[in-house]
Amino acid sequence: MSDLAGTLRDHLSLWVRLSGRLLTMTRPSGDRLLFLRKSTDIERVKRHGRRFQTPLFNMLSCPSGSLQKTRIGIVVGKRFGGAVNRNRAKRVFRELVREVRKQLVVGRELLVFPRRAALLVRHRLLQDAWKAALRHEGLMVAELGQRCDNSASV
Repeated sequence: MSDLAGTLRDHLSLWVRLSGRLLTMTRPSGDRLLFLRKSTDIERVKRHGRRFQTPLFNMLSCPSGSLQKTRIGIVVGKRFGGAVNRNRAKRVFRELVREVRKQLVVGRELLVFPRRAALLVRHRLLQDAWKAALRHEGLMVAELGQRCDNSASV
């Protein structure tokens, strides 16, 4: 079996060299469309966004001006701590975003600023706080059997 895998790898490597193409791995879930990446987008949300604070994170949200999916940026500065903690915070919040992405309203942009306390609490508590904040800001559609107050949306 390992000979077959090695042969396939060699053929693929040869094909890549001959074709001059660069193969990249893509995420099947389309996560790139879900997150804010450009600094201009992040700055726009910082300037025009409405702030919401919790003990575990701060949020800024504003209308995106389009009917695309809500996009979210996660900002963790050096004040947060070392690289390991900053990266962990980003991973945790990316996972929180993925868990609720189908329930997010369209046409919004959101920035999240995790606080250090977010890494100290259990995931379930952080998840509940995240969903409560999204509902409070009118960024999450109601789940079956629940009522969502969307009066806070702009």
